[in-house]
Amino acid sequence: MNPSPAPASPPRRILFCTDFSDSADAAFTFALDAALDRPGSTLHLLHVIHEPEAQFWKSYLSEVENIDAEARQAIDAKVAATYRALVPPGLALQVEYRVGPDADAIVEFARTRQIDLIVLGRHGHGGMGRKLFGSVVEKVVRKADCAILIVPLHYAQVFVRPRPRLP
Repeated sequence: MNPSPAPASPPRRILFCTDFSDSADAAFTFALDAALDRPGSTLHLLHVIHEPEAQFWKSYLSEVENIDAEARQAIDAKVAATYRALVPPGLALQVEYRVGPDADAIVEFARTRQIDLIVLGRHGHGGMGRKLFGSVVEKVVRKADCAILIVPLHYAQVFVRPRPRLP
């Protein structure tokens, strides 16, 4: 792996990845803080639909018209309620979706968008959980060329205080 040159300025292109889990929701506070503390930043929100799951649902529901549009609307509604509502006016938020292997999609997105910082929540699976389910976070850490902030769910729940809403 060839390391990327260090950015000339503080991170301004911040990528927050969500699977809509509690750990992702908790990590959003850190991504939002990073963007708000750096005027002119763009906060990218990425949701990756894991390819095997996407293919299963597409084939299973192939008889339903507009399934992609309906799924997109459901994801848009979840993003609006969970994340967009917390973003103050003036902060650039770009929401994107991908279908594919999660870690690879995240790393590719970060490379093509020249992301400076990736923020991920960590579920806190023990050794057995990691063996059974794999670890997207671990794969991103190994493959990404930029800084990564990993937020353990327990830490976020115990130590994070909500940022006051801006007028």
